[in-house]
Amino acid sequence: MNRNDDDQRAGRSPSDEEWARFMEQAATGAGNAPKEPSARARMVTERLRHQQDPPPGWRTGPTSREARGRGGRGRRLKAALAVVVIAGVALIAVRPELVIDRVTGRSQAREDAKNAGPLAAETGRPTAPPPEQYPDRPTLKEPFRGSPALQWADGAAGIEVPEAAAVGGMSKEQVAGALEKTRQFLIASNLDPATLRGERPAAALAILDPRQPQLVERLERSLANPTAENTPVTLFTRFDPAEIKPVGDVVKVRGSMRAEPGERGELLVVADYTFVHPVTKGGASVQRTIVRRQVTLALLDPARWETTPGRLQARKYFSEWSNVECEAADGFLHPDFPQDKPSGPAPTGPATDPYDRSKDILREGCGTSTRS
Repeated sequence: MNRNDDDQRAGRSPSDEEWARFMEQAATGAGNAPKEPSARARMVTERLRHQQDPPPGWRTGPTSREARGRGGRGRRLKAALAVVVIAGVALIAVRPELVIDRVTGRSQAREDAKNAGPLAAETGRPTAPPPEQYPDRPTLKEPFRGSPALQWADGAAGIEVPEAAAVGGMSKEQVAGALEKTRQFLIASNLDPATLRGERPAAALAILDPRQPQLVERLERSLANPTAENTPVTLFTRFDPAEIKPVGDVVKVRGSMRAEPGERGELLVVADYTFVHPVTKGGASVQRTIVRRQVTLALLDPARWETTPGRLQARKYFSEWSNVECEAADGFLHPDFPQDKPSGPAPTGPATDPYDRSKDILREGCGTSTRS
């Protein structure tokens, strides 16, 4: 063991000779005396010290418990986001219309149509067809979605009687009675549930004058033995109950009627109405059958005509119907559903807008329609 080490451990102070020798060695850099570091060495040492020592308040890392907690929360958040994304993708796959409707603006158009108020009653023939709606398919819950009829009146409320006045030698009371009987006839032949499900339209027939035998007898034959040429649907709206069910209990109606003079002792009631019937077959989808009727009924003066008091005679009637099979021979209207294979003769003639009430009916029967 070195003696000097023993002396230093014991705490002995160096002698004057030893101290002088130490100072000499320090000045020359010899021996074990420490050397004064250079300025560059001091700078490097200071920079390293700052890199190694964290600033006050700095945490070099979470504890193991904190690390596990943060990692667990991150994994749970990622899992939750993944579930949301997967659920969204699955919903879009099942119901892509939810995204398509919003992107295309259909959702907003649908909401605007729902919030639109009912139309005012027609006081005469319109001069243009109703504006185009955003094309939309009807559903069991919303059978009039995408149809101009959404703002039409419901059922009999859409057949309003105008204010009566004396016309062509008929009193105001007689005119009012003829207008009301015409209303009852339209209801019985196009809205009565028994008529719609194919039963004999007894209430409608009871309004017609039996002293107009050709018409009444022809109608009775068409009901008993219908053919494509003599079918009751030219005057009565009828569906096969074994095939078709109504969707809800609302039929949308729009139109008007007016009283005008005919020949001497004859009052004419001219009616023009469109009926929109939502129906389904098996509950799978909805089709709207649109039926338009232009009917002219006459109230006759018994002093001048052979007539039954209180009954009306039919002077002329025209009809057209849309979204049905053409030329059915069984006395029923058969709605043509998009998913069905075409049956019966193909529609003929130009395409027409079944909601356009600005023109007369130019044909009877069915044809191609521009909207449903």
